[in-house]
Amino acid sequence: MRKLICLLVLAGSFASFSTAWGLEAPVRHEFVIKNFKTESGVVLPEAHVVYGTYGHLNAAHDNTVLLPSHYMAKLNGYEWLMGPDKALDPEKLFLVTTELFGNGSSSSPSNTPEPFHGPRFPVMTIRDNVEAVHRLLTEELKIAHLKAVIGFSMGAQQAFQWAVSYPDFMDRAVATSGTAKTYGHGIVRLEGEIAAITADEKFKGGDYTEEPQTGINAFGMVWAAWLYSPQWWRDELWKTNAKPGTTFEDVVNRFRTRFITGADANNLILQMRTWEKHDVGTTPGFGGDEKKALGSIKVPFLYMPSMTDQYFPVGDARYEAQFMKTVSLLPIPSLWGHPAGAAADPADAKFLNENIAKFLAGEPVAAEKVVSAN
Repeated sequence: MRKLICLLVLAGSFASFSTAWGLEAPVRHEFVIKNFKTESGVVLPEAHVVYGTYGHLNAAHDNTVLLPSHYMAKLNGYEWLMGPDKALDPEKLFLVTTELFGNGSSSSPSNTPEPFHGPRFPVMTIRDNVEAVHRLLTEELKIAHLKAVIGFSMGAQQAFQWAVSYPDFMDRAVATSGTAKTYGHGIVRLEGEIAAITADEKFKGGDYTEEPQTGINAFGMVWAAWLYSPQWWRDELWKTNAKPGTTFEDVVNRFRTRFITGADANNLILQMRTWEKHDVGTTPGFGGDEKKALGSIKVPFLYMPSMTDQYFPVGDARYEAQFMKTVSLLPIPSLWGHPAGAAADPADAKFLNENIAKFLAGEPVAAEKVVSAN
């Protein structure tokens, strides 16, 4: 079975099916936290965290790798890294994949009862997500230490936050296509996508009785313009795994009408707000200084931005790397833009798996030279 991106990734999910990768399906679990206090001060009577597991936890509870999810993703979004010939072998490791608040399965605007339903659901931060998963690991799974945290996109944001909030909790950390802070350029982009949804008259301030589909369609088109690199579009790389006869118009229409199939508008917005607010510098103790927070990271950290990412530009990664003492900065040489960090292309998959495997084994990778600002 062809297991590369096809139109599913063109639709922006970045997820794959277990059978396509020759893996057993993950075991789905749900962890419930009573009276979960968010950073904003709102207390949710119940916070639900959906997560998946691959492989088995060993007797010593020391073979776990955490894989936190990216924007609107489900628990099977990292299978491009899994398998006996990949960086993460479920026969040897216990792999935990967690779903972000707001994805429609974990606690979200769409599935939380009043008084927190819909637009009244509190804005969740990356730290809220990390705190909830820390409790999941330590309280439910009795895991006190991780072999690694590996994250793509909003998962990369979580990897940075883990390394700052819990500097001794893991042996290593990996971030692909994601930064330690959302800078102004990214906030403006996200605000444009939020505006596309909320401009639909059916949105009604978030208290809609039917999905504001026109707004969601507009959101998909704005998102598509940033997702891949300009050269990806110029070289028509969308043809790589498209069905015979697929036209450019077909691809554009899929972004417009089926970018994230079945997504709820308030959920889409909630996760964009989470993305916008991400800043390791606002972690307690760092006074809003991302440079100081980055300098506090102790664990070896493999930082893999995509050379052509328009969501998290490689320049932002190079800026951040200069403040990190343990970083290996290794840009992904790809035309696939943001999805390069999730193995959108076979060459990306090979590059990611080979280098992440080396890094986890303690072997050197061909990292860029970083001039430290410290």
